[in-house]
Amino acid sequence: MNDATPAPTPAPSRRARVRAPELIGKGGWLNTGDTSYTLADLRGRIVILDFWTFCCINCLHVLDELRELEEKHRDTVVIIGVHSPKFVHEAEHQAVVDAVERYEVHHPVLDDPELATWKQYAVRAWPTLVVIDPEGYVVAQHAGEGHAHAIERLVAELEAEHAAKGTLRRGDGPYVPPEPVATDLRFPGKALVLPGGNFLVSDSTRHQLVELEPDGETVVRRIGNGERGFGPDAFSEPQGLALLPDGRVVVADTVNHALRVYDPAGGTVETVAGTGRQWWQGSPTAGPALEVDLSSPWDVAWWAGRVWIAMAGVHQLWTYDPATGTVEVAAGTTNEGLVDGPAAEAWFAQPSGLAATEERLWVADSETSALRYVERDGGADGGFAVRTAVGTGLFDFGHRDGGAGQALLQHPLGVTALPDGSVAVSDTYNHALRRYDPSTGEVTTLATDLREPSDAVLVGEDIVVVESARHRLTRLRLPDEAVRVEAAAHRTRRAATEVAPGTLRLEVVFTAPSGQKLDTRYGPSTRLLVSATPPELLADGGGTGTDLGRELVLAEGVTEGVLHVSAMAASCDDDPANEYPACHVHQQDWGVPVRVTDSGTSRLALVLAGLDA
Repeated sequence: MNDATPAPTPAPSRRARVRAPELIGKGGWLNTGDTSYTLADLRGRIVILDFWTFCCINCLHVLDELRELEEKHRDTVVIIGVHSPKFVHEAEHQAVVDAVERYEVHHPVLDDPELATWKQYAVRAWPTLVVIDPEGYVVAQHAGEGHAHAIERLVAELEAEHAAKGTLRRGDGPYVPPEPVATDLRFPGKALVLPGGNFLVSDSTRHQLVELEPDGETVVRRIGNGERGFGPDAFSEPQGLALLPDGRVVVADTVNHALRVYDPAGGTVETVAGTGRQWWQGSPTAGPALEVDLSSPWDVAWWAGRVWIAMAGVHQLWTYDPATGTVEVAAGTTNEGLVDGPAAEAWFAQPSGLAATEERLWVADSETSALRYVERDGGADGGFAVRTAVGTGLFDFGHRDGGAGQALLQHPLGVTALPDGSVAVSDTYNHALRRYDPSTGEVTTLATDLREPSDAVLVGEDIVVVESARHRLTRLRLPDEAVRVEAAAHRTRRAATEVAPGTLRLEVVFTAPSGQKLDTRYGPSTRLLVSATPPELLADGGGTGTDLGRELVLAEGVTEGVLHVSAMAASCDDDPANEYPACHVHQQDWGVPVRVTDSGTSRLALVLAGLDA
């Protein structure tokens, strides 16, 4: 393994003259007042294409990263979200309409369910940002998170260059906001039952908590001013809720990257963990809770004497200890995937739902469409282990009942412990409530015709489901018998990249933003991690290193699989006079389906930032 400080993979100037392909999407345009656009219509503006899909936490991070740039350059920049689905449900037009409202997307969105524009731009990962200059040429591509500062610099350069040339056109953009809809809840996320019998619901899109009477409909009070913020009376897309032993409620304040505590008795809200900043690789993973950054906490649960946190943004579980006021990583490596074993070695993929029983902490691991659990490993050190009950990996999903080894879910966001020892799974993208029974290993369907259920709570013999996309709580009687459904199995719809047998040259293209350079003050500033599914696909070249290029050796006899590539690069301002230069982390994970053929390519280039030659 090469531990020498690498040079970045060479890339051409961002001024390379590459004509931008046309924008095509069978689902049509959203947020434009029913007007369709071509690139010619946008000539004279700087266009940023954001290839996203609404299941992807990294895509949601990028939406937030772009908000400030979008507002600051509203008269010169047009951001267009190109929605490119991973899951079958995400190809439904109404689901995209819902997601655009749910996440407050304030720019035009092209619904591309068949990935036509994705293919034209040779995109390989969610999220990917492509910058097009006012004359219609692609000038930069960025995969993953952490690129807003680089794009800000590029936009300023393009504004100056094209203003001087007379090719910059200022004015209002094509965004037309949809008409608001009046409902008591708007895309609620999670719920719990308060000791007095009322419900507390995270009203995520309205940035509030809402207390409802036991009927699940009558509003008692709203907590939070309804505006996105991080003050004592504000939240930002709150999700998970958990009752603490003292009667207070801990809240996963997701987009604030924080834990808040709400006291129903006094009506107060305080921050107990997180700084409001997003955690990045290299940041502390333990310490005083108010000094450690978090990353999109999506759910919380009280288990084993602590608050467990589904840290969706970094594919881990963390814990918060109210007694000591500290947080720490409890399980997961930040690598995205499905790997069981000792907690410190396990891989998760966007854990989004938690439910505690005496023996286990159940986890809805959404991106692997899996139901997993944490339990004590039986060792003298009191450690924990991670196991999988249902699910096989990042690319297999569907709606199939039966034995857990062959049953399928589709992006579940919630899990609920039932009195008989089984668990109910809010199978979000299947619009269903499923049940897994550990005693028999069987998966069944309890209810269908829900709309993006994201959580459920028990009330006597009933189960109350958070029907997120119907903006309501729905009460169901727990059935004695399961519902029969037609089985459906799916795989991610992206076409496989054909690669030649033998040696494959992997190159991650990274060009530091204008005015910056790789940060080598304290050693290598880049990292590359490579693995494969199945593991037998790689005969050599897996593991972690610091060079952004690597020779992979594909094993004989394995004809297809997925290459998992994770890359990180840190760049800092290139000013010798500045003792404390501003630094930024750029990172992305790719899952690249490959098929081995004699006519395939012997080079696989993945663009982290820049343009591939």
